Amino acid sequence: MGGIAITTAALIIVLSVFNGLEGLLRSLYSSFDPEIKIEATRGKTFVVTDSLVAKVKATPGVAIVTEVIEDYAYVRYRDSDIVVTIKGVSDNFIDQHRLDTHIDEGRLVLRDNGVNYAIVGRGVKYALSIASGDDFDMLQVFYIKNLKATATLDPSKVYTQRNIRPGAVFSIEKNYDENFIFMPLEFVRDLAGYDNRRTALEVKTTDSLSSKSVQKRLKERLGSGFSVLSNEEQHKDLYRLLNIEKLFGFLAMSLLIMLVSINIFFSLMMLTLDKKKDISVISAMGGSQSLVLNIFLQEGALISFIGAGSGLILGGFICWLQDRVGLVGMGMENAVVSDYPVELRWTDFALTAGVIIVLTFLVSIYPAYRASRIGSAQQL
Repeated sequence: MGGIAITTAALIIVLSVFNGLEGLLRSLYSSFDPEIKIEATRGKTFVVTDSLVAKVKATPGVAIVTEVIEDYAYVRYRDSDIVVTIKGVSDNFIDQHRLDTHIDEGRLVLRDNGVNYAIVGRGVKYALSIASGDDFDMLQVFYIKNLKATATLDPSKVYTQRNIRPGAVFSIEKNYDENFIFMPLEFVRDLAGYDNRRTALEVKTTDSLSSKSVQKRLKERLGSGFSVLSNEEQHKDLYRLLNIEKLFGFLAMSLLIMLVSINIFFSLMMLTLDKKKDISVISAMGGSQSLVLNIFLQEGALISFIGAGSGLILGGFICWLQDRVGLVGMGMENAVVSDYPVELRWTDFALTAGVIIVLTFLVSIYPAYRASRIGSAQQL
């Protein structure tokens, strides 16, 4: 019973940690990436017209449509410079409220009184040593527009350059913080010469319809020329890897439960040998073979139910403590969260209990059958 309880608790804890990590990733990606993203099926960009935007906006469940231009650029601030990903977004990006809770410094604004502002990641700020509240030094943005013209003596044919004032600083996750800068759409369009081309349209849905329902309708309206991706599909490889790791973790812990179940098998076999006289007495009193069989099956069921029940309670209690108190930390100074995230799901409890009950029942069948044969042999 103790072995079953410990392995059951361990399995619940492992599955809950994977659930917590998945939930953490979803919360991070939902802050940075949109609910629904529309991209071209072929090529990097596509032409955005008023009729296309109107068609998307007219789709039931669509609240906000943000035009996006995303590309690489070289940025300089004072004497420091790095290569980053610039993301030009239309003004209604602020209305999506995806960065509201992730602003470390400054005011979340892209344009104010005709002045353009850049929303930089915390890692970019540290790499460039950007001074908060500095209204004198501008962020210089360089975009390479023609690599084939590198041999020319005219630098204007190689790149374009614009200046923008650094504004707010956001902090979501290290990969985003060190590589991304949000800028007004018109600023990036003029810098990179995109005209009416865009790399994506980002959609925020209303509460009246689910995002899956809106995604389905957008696919029907836009046709095969566009890819309509949900937030999860934008990172499908990462989520698939996480699910594979969870599956192998479950299989590994199930193997431990199987090894513990073998102990139940040998315990029942020893009990069969030890209770030969008692089995004979039951048989002499008229006890049938099925009665002896049921006695030993119930013995195995008693071990499995008590062990599994205790393990489920223990595992759930430890996960509750981890969520409330934080028993085990991440062990990293720059981690997104200080403690390992956990999330309890009833499906994990049901699946774990089912696996344990099935395994322990199977290993109880043969000892119970041997015990029933002892009774029938005594009767003969």
